[in-house]
Amino acid sequence: MTADQTTELSRLHVLVPVRGLTDGKARLGFALDAEERETLVVGLLINTLDVLAAWPDCEQAHVVSAEPGILELALHRGAGAVADAAESNLNAALIRARDAAVAAGATAVLCLPSDLPFLSTGALQRLLDAADAALAAGNGRPLVVIAPADARDGTNALLLAPPHVIEPRFGEQSLAAHVHAAGTADASLQLVVDTDLGFDLDTPDDLERIDTARLVELLELGAAHVSDAEPLSAEPLSAEAR
Repeated sequence: MTADQTTELSRLHVLVPVRGLTDGKARLGFALDAEERETLVVGLLINTLDVLAAWPDCEQAHVVSAEPGILELALHRGAGAVADAAESNLNAALIRARDAAVAAGATAVLCLPSDLPFLSTGALQRLLDAADAALAAGNGRPLVVIAPADARDGTNALLLAPPHVIEPRFGEQSLAAHVHAAGTADASLQLVVDTDLGFDLDTPDDLERIDTARLVELLELGAAHVSDAEPLSAEPLSAEAR
């Protein structure tokens, strides 16, 4: 890999969108009450930010949200805070965060939801290794790397280098939309199927699939913060929006 290619990924910023809602993760309503849902989504966000803080290749994380409590939490965990409009959709929020990252010097961005309970530095490194390989094979062409959701029609991680190579296209059938956009942009494309990145916690069925001990860990992370802070009403953007 040439020095120029290395530069493309040398300043990687991670964009974490979080939507503030009054009812928490409503799709978990049959399994968890409102307080438990709030605690869980806060725990998931804290876990995400802690993993990013421990990943050396993340130069800066940026949390974008219209919820002041979420932005305060982001700053407390060492992330950047990008204020979003309450009526903004996921793609608009990510564009706002991307622009903040570019202004801060990012050469690549990773769009990452905060409801991945098995997120790890190892999974993120595997994604970046795939990006490095695709960049070398593509001789420095623009790069799009996607980690699909388990259902295979959504996107759970989207790495872009340079940051503007395509616009985020989260929503129904986002995997196909991102693949198509990469082709239109003549970008090198890499799909990374990874169990740690593919599983998002969004429905009661997802709760049945997660180990009880891991769920308790996430709830304890959230409870520790909620007990020390003003009540939050926030939720990672639903998998339906990806």
